[in-house]
Amino acid sequence: MPVFLETVRLALLPFTPDDVDHLLALDNDPDVMRFINGGRPTSREAILERTLPRLLHEHPRFGTRGYWAAREKDTGAFLGWFEFRPPDEDRPTTVELGYRLGRAAWGRGYATEGARALVHEGFTRLGVERVTANTMAVNRASRRVMEKTGLRFLRNYTEDWPEAIPGSEHGEVEYALTRAQWEQR
Repeated sequence: MPVFLETVRLALLPFTPDDVDHLLALDNDPDVMRFINGGRPTSREAILERTLPRLLHEHPRFGTRGYWAAREKDTGAFLGWFEFRPPDEDRPTTVELGYRLGRAAWGRGYATEGARALVHEGFTRLGVERVTANTMAVNRASRRVMEKTGLRFLRNYTEDWPEAIPGSEHGEVEYALTRAQWEQR
């Protein structure tokens, strides 16, 4: 499988149907999913019917997918995934940055390393003008990655979620970075 992007320690590759077991393990770790769905388990059927098709979607504007499997370059170990895609296909110059890494990768700088590489790729090669990211307000680790990547806090907001999870009462936060801001750094 061709590598989309490499960093010093990471290789970001397109997902394949063979990644189902990795995704199942990732999405069934309650700590990984704490700020996503409150830590509830995900079925294999949900991975096959909802998650994998989303991860395999091609974005015509970029000629590439918007989600990549993150693997450690030295060992090939699956670490999780990164997202860098337009949330609205009609506005492809604005992309959403996201990441979901397994606990073994936490605290080792992988999220920041991958996020910075994607932002650089977006602004230098993909024609991106604005990068956004959001998380629960209480997700301090994810917020720190956004800040270390160069994104700036924009706002707090609340959404009407069908099922509240612990911490959702504090709302969500949005961060963003424009090409002009990135170039000034």
